[in-house]
Amino acid sequence: MKSLLYCVLFSMILSQTAMADDTKVAEELLKGKINAVILVLEKKELEQQTQKKEIIKIVMPIFDFSLMAKLALGKKYWPGLTKEQKQRFSELFIKLLKDSYSEKILLYTDEKIHFETPVQVKKKVHVPTVLNSKNNNISMLYKLYKSKNSWRVYDIEVQGVSLISTYRSQFDEVLRTGTIDDLLLKLEKPKNK
Repeated sequence: MKSLLYCVLFSMILSQTAMADDTKVAEELLKGKINAVILVLEKKELEQQTQKKEIIKIVMPIFDFSLMAKLALGKKYWPGLTKEQKQRFSELFIKLLKDSYSEKILLYTDEKIHFETPVQVKKKVHVPTVLNSKNNNISMLYKLYKSKNSWRVYDIEVQGVSLISTYRSQFDEVLRTGTIDDLLLKLEKPKNK
């Protein structure tokens, strides 16, 4: 009986240690990427287009854009799409995310990023950060899950609002009255501007 109790306690301690390691690894990965992005932004001699390309190259490995596309349509619509529609939607949505992310990040003007204590949420890790600027503080929560190879971001909350939930409600609005083709057409429009 005692040996069973020791085994249970030992496995609980091991799982707590593994969870603590997970949060640390996820946080360090995110910190490294964000710091690398800031270094690019601080190179004022670089043209914005070059900065944008470098930033996308840095963040690509940690953002699971394909999963984000799937989550943005949700269980309500994603399963009903054909393989071609899934691929087309994913391509357009990923382009939208990359453009949106890089446009917002290019507005950087010497703000400081403060990393708060990461939180283990089941098998995922949430890394809260605060962007400190002269006029205000913006809270951001990076949500990561562990893939086969590394930790990947699957959603970001800005001031408590989920990026994925926001897109999902926008897409739901289009799909309630229209078709997936209507949505694809809407997503294609920005590149024609």
